[in-house]
Amino acid sequence: MKLLRHIILFNSILLLSVASSSAAAFSGFSAFQVRQQTDTTKRDTTKNKVKNNKDVDSKIEYSAQDSTKYSKDKSIIYLYGKARVIYQTFELDADYIRYNSKTNVVFASGRKDAKGKYIGKPIIKMDKDGSSIADSLYYNTKSGKGTIFNTFTEQEGGFFSGGQSKKQPDDEIHVKNMIYSTCNLPHPHFGFFITKGIVTKNQVITGPVYLEIEDIPLPLALPFAFFPKPNKKSSGVIVPNIGEDGTLGFFLRDGGYYIGISDYWDAKILGTIYTRGSYVLNTYTNYMKRYKYNGSINLSYTSTKQGVEGTISNSANKDFHIYWSHSQNPNANPGTTFSAHVDAGTGSYFVNSRNNGNYNPGGISRNALASSVNYGKTGTWYNYNVTLSSSQELQAKTISLTAPSFTFNVQSFNPFDSKTRVGEQKWYQKLNVGYAMQASNTINTTESELFKPDAFKKFQSGMSHDMTASLPFTLAKYFNLSISSGYTEQWNFQTYRQTMLKIINRSDSLVYDTIAGFKRFGVIKPISFSASTKIYNTAQFKNLGKIQAIRHVMTPSVSMSYTPANSSGMKDLLYQDGTNVYDPIYKQNRTYSIFQGSRFSGSSGAKSATMGFSLNNDVELKVANPKDTTGTGTKKIPIIQGLNFSSGYDFLRPAFKLSNISFSGRSQFTEKIGINFSGSFSPYATMPDTLNTGKKILQDKYTWSNAQLPRLTQFGFSFDYSFNPTTFQKRQDNMDKLNQASQIKGITPEQANALAAISRDPNAFVDFNVPWNLSFSYSFNYNTDDAGNTPTRNSNLTFRGDFSPTNKWKVTYESGYNFQTNKLALTTFTIYRDLHCWDLHFTWVPFGAFKMYQMTLKVKASILQDLKLSKQASSYYNN
Repeated sequence: MKLLRHIILFNSILLLSVASSSAAAFSGFSAFQVRQQTDTTKRDTTKNKVKNNKDVDSKIEYSAQDSTKYSKDKSIIYLYGKARVIYQTFELDADYIRYNSKTNVVFASGRKDAKGKYIGKPIIKMDKDGSSIADSLYYNTKSGKGTIFNTFTEQEGGFFSGGQSKKQPDDEIHVKNMIYSTCNLPHPHFGFFITKGIVTKNQVITGPVYLEIEDIPLPLALPFAFFPKPNKKSSGVIVPNIGEDGTLGFFLRDGGYYIGISDYWDAKILGTIYTRGSYVLNTYTNYMKRYKYNGSINLSYTSTKQGVEGTISNSANKDFHIYWSHSQNPNANPGTTFSAHVDAGTGSYFVNSRNNGNYNPGGISRNALASSVNYGKTGTWYNYNVTLSSSQELQAKTISLTAPSFTFNVQSFNPFDSKTRVGEQKWYQKLNVGYAMQASNTINTTESELFKPDAFKKFQSGMSHDMTASLPFTLAKYFNLSISSGYTEQWNFQTYRQTMLKIINRSDSLVYDTIAGFKRFGVIKPISFSASTKIYNTAQFKNLGKIQAIRHVMTPSVSMSYTPANSSGMKDLLYQDGTNVYDPIYKQNRTYSIFQGSRFSGSSGAKSATMGFSLNNDVELKVANPKDTTGTGTKKIPIIQGLNFSSGYDFLRPAFKLSNISFSGRSQFTEKIGINFSGSFSPYATMPDTLNTGKKILQDKYTWSNAQLPRLTQFGFSFDYSFNPTTFQKRQDNMDKLNQASQIKGITPEQANALAAISRDPNAFVDFNVPWNLSFSYSFNYNTDDAGNTPTRNSNLTFRGDFSPTNKWKVTYESGYNFQTNKLALTTFTIYRDLHCWDLHFTWVPFGAFKMYQMTLKVKASILQDLKLSKQASSYYNN
């Protein structure tokens, strides 16, 4: 283990000498750079300028807050207390500055205060560089040579400290005994000790370099190192990481080559090999054009071998994954949009590849992928969109693909209104007309069937044209009414023929045959009429304590529609012997539509006259506000919000005229906890099945005719509670920002996983001042068919939280429990230790199908992201 740790650290150091990524750590390095500090001191009342005898255009400005002294011949100037010297682009601030006009040498240093603390250190700025701070320095204003002692300099997220630096007239900088680190302390916890080096405009060349942690030099060093400082992207080798996987064996991970193609485009080709025969190939590409677009593409291919060598389970599993993200600047092409989010691959990719080697249980257990590529255009009176989309269920290995979908819409308009109209609209001027067209080509199949030669025949293609017209108006000031209708024209390129199979001692079975060919269907939309209003009821109280009033707001609405009969596409349903199928409930021969199951399903063909009705309810209390010091303040407490009941009745339907009664709503019991609920009732009575299956079938008879209430067929409710909602809201806000950054920057999946890891990092969203947090949610669902057969129940409890044993430790946990299976959900524990410039993470999944642990000790700064030590083990197939 110790040897492996040393190898990993050695690789991390070696990686810094590669031109691909680590050159940024030293690019633009100057010993005279650090964070800019603004001088707010007042200058001495006597502001002096000293002319250089050999260069009358070069002037030195100097000032001091405490005092200014001169030598007898005035060749040496002594500045005390917040002194400042400015010479051309050279600026110097210090507690003490001495300038010799004969030798042109400036010396600066700080001083010790009464407590022995060294204060007033020199702060230097040269040219257009940043600032730096040091213990003392010499600088020759004529030659440009300088020497700085014990510098502290920030450069692109890294810090250089200690040692000695010399600036040469040719702008070369010679350094000795200097430490480079991402720790922002003057005395860093770790760093790379550079014994000596030369920094030029285009490169950094050093002598021996070794890693030092807590002032302890490690026996891992390089005799010399070369760091190019290119002004543009450059290509280079990426050294792989070494480690061990509990299932796949030892590995060399993410080694490859970086290609700096141009300022707008780069690529990275990586590979991973395992000692037990598995391998992974990845290609990452980023592209960006400022103010135009940006995006990234990732292609991944894996071959995974698991199980005992020589057995069937040890055969290679081939998987692939494609990720493409593209976003367009809204101002790049006004009126036109193009976006892409492609996330597709084989269903077993995330499990077999361990979420591309990130060992994130949440990523490994993903069960859905979704992709969409969209192009849209918006005109003055129209808009259209072309979309390619897909969705995958990874566990079932099913896929739904739409390639493509096209929509065209004409903005609704008032044909009888005029742009020059003055005053309110007349009733006929409110007539609103619109048009929409949709065309699509879709398929629902499995992964194994999608790429077979006959898959193209399974696509469902069609086009739909919809024209609508509506006329809203108000009756008696309190009733909002609307009349609407329209016309629908549907074109399908596949239809379906149905045949009923009569089977002895079993229920009849329906089979479908696909018929290729063009078929159209046109129908007038239902002529509908709707009306709604609001009813307010308020009850005032004087002797109910803090309760002053209760208000009930009802919003009833009624709609009526009529659909004429349309026999287009309707066929008699026949048995295989050609006889008609009779429906004893409706007491007529059964029919079907040849468009049923097509891309656009037409209509049932029967005429209908329906009435829909709903009732929405809101109930709230008005109570005295205990926080109001005047005693007259009140506040409203919602009791029931959006409690809605709805149903419908078809006057022309032969049987079962009344639809199921649906309800939904929410209640907010306190400011921190509320409940959402929904369900439905069946109003029909039941009777035993005539085939003696033990099941019940519906009767065309209402339950209340038997003095029974409607039967509950579906019910569900959920609620959640957080003992410290501010903390979890902070976590959610953090994740929203990461998602937004992902969309804007077009980051790669590798970077997205890194951001997700930050999101899971307790330090990224948890307030360490809060000792503990707890949040939980509960959901319950009950379902059955309309007759009450095969009821199912499902209830789940999910909980998460964290606690801080000290202000530097944080422990988080997340789990759940299914009350039907009596099993715990995926359970994860994470321990985090803040080590200032280092992070220590330990993630543990103690049981289940994705049992694993992972420990990572790494530097916080991304510039040294490869300086880390990781250990993980997994057994994903133990149940």
